[in-house]
Amino acid sequence: MIRIGSRGSQLALWQANHIADALRGAGHEVSIEIIRTTGDALQSVAFNKVGTKGMFTKEIEEALLANRIDLAVHSLKDLPTELAEPFAIAAIPPRVDPRDAFVSVKYESFAALPSGARIGTSSLRRQSQLRAQRRDLELVEFRGNVDTRLRKLSEGVVDAAVLAAAGLERLGRTEWIRERFSSLVLCPAPGQGALAIEARADDAETQAAIAFLDDAPSRFAVTVERAALAALGGGCHVPIGVYCESSPEGYTVTGVVAHPDGSAVVRAELEHQREQEAEGLGQRLAEKLLEQGAREILGAVQL
Repeated sequence: MIRIGSRGSQLALWQANHIADALRGAGHEVSIEIIRTTGDALQSVAFNKVGTKGMFTKEIEEALLANRIDLAVHSLKDLPTELAEPFAIAAIPPRVDPRDAFVSVKYESFAALPSGARIGTSSLRRQSQLRAQRRDLELVEFRGNVDTRLRKLSEGVVDAAVLAAAGLERLGRTEWIRERFSSLVLCPAPGQGALAIEARADDAETQAAIAFLDDAPSRFAVTVERAALAALGGGCHVPIGVYCESSPEGYTVTGVVAHPDGSAVVRAELEHQREQEAEGLGQRLAEKLLEQGAREILGAVQL
């Protein structure tokens, strides 16, 4: 029996069941345990005010360490860049669309929003980049699971919202998507659109059982992104976007660091041809961003 630990949100359970179905298809018996995390308990508090790393993973890792579960399924962007020694990312399945999506009942695109429109997002990364594009909009703190945010949107709490396209795709809610942001307008979070299957580092049996789920191109791309984030000293709730995508020559990686009020934006891009240097590529991107002024911007953020 392989025991999976998961948060209890609709999206988290979709992800856990997606992996469970794949494991059952490979002949394994699987169970799922729902675990409430700090992030779930603090739904009314802004992300950047919680003040804890691993707000969506800590309690799940505690269950993993205590041998109550054998693996955990996370949205990779929620996982801290530095794992504690007892744990390992045992598999990263094929990534889906990493872009951010513009959702609205009344407006067809971000550009179509009138001056003064209210746009909901809890992400400092999204807020800072959107402010850099449109200083005339009101950015509204907007937490809750996907269905809660879509309900608030339909009730007119905000005029539009920004959500991860991947979550809307996984839940079959793509009819809400009016536009998928180009990474030139809104650079995704490191690891967005990818799942991480975490296991105990010394549990060779479980790691072997899930090895078939690992997708090498997806692992390379997110390793680049997470290496850049780590080198910049950022966690998952800072105004940093990093996106690594395949190109005819190999990979292109883009990084953005934006001041929370949108007053300053630093952008850098690197081309890469050799897949064996994922962490080095991410670190070089971070160095380029820091040289261009990212350090001053990050210093202004209250972490």
